[in-house]
Amino acid sequence: MKKSLEEHAERFSEHAADYDESRLPEYRACADLVVAHADPRSDDVVLDLGTGTGAIALAVAGVAGEVIGRDISKGMLERAREKAADAGIENVAFGDGRFRDPQVPDGVDVDIVTSNFAMHHLGDDEKRGAIDVIAGLGPRKIVLGDVMFFGHPDPDEPFYSPEVDDPATVGVLADALTDAGYAITAVEMVAGQVGVLVAERPD
Repeated sequence: MKKSLEEHAERFSEHAADYDESRLPEYRACADLVVAHADPRSDDVVLDLGTGTGAIALAVAGVAGEVIGRDISKGMLERAREKAADAGIENVAFGDGRFRDPQVPDGVDVDIVTSNFAMHHLGDDEKRGAIDVIAGLGPRKIVLGDVMFFGHPDPDEPFYSPEVDDPATVGVLADALTDAGYAITAVEMVAGQVGVLVAERPD
């Protein structure tokens, strides 16, 4: 990670109010694919990591039984709660948490884990550690939308800021997921450096 958790949290809190309006079309396309691939059942518990202002969490809440949104930014979480209240959504719980410490309540079984445009802040070894933690929760499906390299990295691409971001190749992410006991069931390329990976337990 190129900046501390505190620095990332502060940076995102500063932009929470206008975060949704500032997103590029590729981000929105990626989010739509994450929601579509998550495809929760009515009794599923969905854990959305790096939930931000709740784009994924709120979108799946209308179908899932329960949604847990976790982020490190107080400003983003506050905005997510406001959006949930405005929409009358009551089956989403937003709170502090991170990839390697998601703060899932005791006794709650997670069925699906989603994340969109968050894991790229971690280094490759940290991503692997995060995926191991996620797999340890026992979800049947992991849906990861993010900045990821399908070819050679291009620092001029607007999705990649070398001073704060540390994206991985699709291969690194896929290997981490398969090593954690999952099978890759879908790979969606949204742009040259943006995509979605879907991983499911073989059983």
